[in-house]
Amino acid sequence: MDPYRDHHRKIRSPLDLEQLEAEEEQAANKPDVEKTADEINEEQHDDNQAVKGEKIPLMDHLTDLRRELIRSAIAFTLVFLFVFGTIHFWFPYITRGHELIILGPLEVIRFYMWISFALAMGLAMPFICFFIWQFVKPGLKEKESRLVGLYLPAMLLLFLLGLLFGYFIVNPASYQFLLGLGAIHFTVLVSAKEYMSFLFMTTLPLGLMFELPIVVLFLSALGVLRKETMRRFRKWAYLILGIVSALITPPDFISQLLVLIPMAILYESSLLLIGWMENRTTLPDGDIETQS
Repeated sequence: MDPYRDHHRKIRSPLDLEQLEAEEEQAANKPDVEKTADEINEEQHDDNQAVKGEKIPLMDHLTDLRRELIRSAIAFTLVFLFVFGTIHFWFPYITRGHELIILGPLEVIRFYMWISFALAMGLAMPFICFFIWQFVKPGLKEKESRLVGLYLPAMLLLFLLGLLFGYFIVNPASYQFLLGLGAIHFTVLVSAKEYMSFLFMTTLPLGLMFELPIVVLFLSALGVLRKETMRRFRKWAYLILGIVSALITPPDFISQLLVLIPMAILYESSLLLIGWMENRTTLPDGDIETQS
């Protein structure tokens, strides 16, 4: 305790106390409508932050992430059990009736598990993306949330289109060409493992490559990529696409050409899309309404 605290205390007269009480009463009776616009906006901003969960503790975020991961694992497990239980129904569509050989008794189980795992992962991917989106969405701004919400379905759709293109066009053409080339001098026996590796090699990379327009649009929305840049590096882009098509396809000219042509079409489509987006963002509001 400070024995000299009374020397530092401010002495107030009865007139000062009456004036202080009058000021406090006036402040209490002051209406709320006199709040400044900045104070109101600050209060609304604090309320929005509290609603969006920006002040949620770290443990709550980890709990939410754990919940979404558990949901994703449950969705994948259910799809895997369904795929593995119906393997005899869809397996002929995978092998297309080709005669395949198995090199050991345990390879049958490994092969069934491997192909079921791959198909279950592909079928469960929309559910997994949805659960991850539920975790990420509260932390995004309104513009970012709307942007990602539009791009995710388009990415899944283009990925499926790439898989279908590889399954129905690239895989049969390249498979028949290579078997015919080998049958000239050899007796061709294809194992189940090699066939599935060949099937994945001619479908999965195409699914990823078909997402090129969405990636370009996303980079354009972030201001990283522009139309003039794509035009300037068009020749180098075609060279890179040719190298990539040679790496992700079997070593035959037909497969590489079947992949390179749609890749070139996708690149030109991306160029048109990014040009349309730039024109839409640079036009005045009146011109946009006139065009629409």
